[in-house]
Amino acid sequence: MARVGVPVIDMQKVEGLEEKIVKAFEEWGCFRMVNHGVPPQLLAEMKVVVASLFDLPEDIESQTTYTKHGMGYIRRGLINSFYESLGIGNISSSEDFCDNLDVSTHQRKTIYNYINAIHDLAQHLGRKLMKGNGLEGDLFDGWCCELRMNKYHFCHESVGLLGSESHSDPSFLTILQDDENMNGLQVVDKYSGEFVSLDHVPGTLVVNAGDIGKLAKYLEQREILQCDSQSMLFGTRNTLFDFMLGPTDSKVEAPSNLLDSDHPRLYVPVDYKEYRKVRTSKRVITGAGADLFLVNSPP
Repeated sequence: MARVGVPVIDMQKVEGLEEKIVKAFEEWGCFRMVNHGVPPQLLAEMKVVVASLFDLPEDIESQTTYTKHGMGYIRRGLINSFYESLGIGNISSSEDFCDNLDVSTHQRKTIYNYINAIHDLAQHLGRKLMKGNGLEGDLFDGWCCELRMNKYHFCHESVGLLGSESHSDPSFLTILQDDENMNGLQVVDKYSGEFVSLDHVPGTLVVNAGDIGKLAKYLEQREILQCDSQSMLFGTRNTLFDFMLGPTDSKVEAPSNLLDSDHPRLYVPVDYKEYRKVRTSKRVITGAGADLFLVNSPP
């Protein structure tokens, strides 16, 4: 039988915080954060901005489309008929994104403030992960970060179908702002193998582990699978994902401090862009994609 509910961690309760975060990743591969420091008003304002961006004509939205994987606009029908997405492939290019959509001054300010607040939170999480693994330093300093905004159009035809395939994220970790009016995200309970719904909790953000964290040996969770289910859902659902992808000028690898004779290096050093490319080309969209980079993996 599946366990009930993922952990909810109060980010302002300092005592034992690092251990709680590491344990949550080990047991679930994800958790909810309360008292995370991102102002509720900013979260609400960003949701309003996202809704307005999806209301733009498709020819305007398409001006953000890029040839690189994971960037720009994904129109309805490309993945399925009820999903569309807007993305900023690297938050350092958010100004170009705003220029292409000709957003208002208020919308631009909201997007910038949201990106900065979520990135600061990610940096804070990175430091806690480092400390929880007995290390020091800013884990995500200089890393590439992607912001993606998803919209699901639920209808009678989509009942019983998945909004997305079962998958793991090709990131180190992901910070998610889910929809307060409509649930959909599910994750696999590693003990029962059953999908468990991540019901919305007001004022919280979700954090989940991605493949890159596994390759770097920081996140010792079993494979985390997630999907968007929309059985019996009607209306629209908006979600925002902030992906901490990887360093821009070096490869991801397990720190020597975490390696010894009992815990040898399992994966070769990996460039996160190369990992995403291989994962996409081979259509391995679960954590099993990491096995392609095992030290003893066949060529």
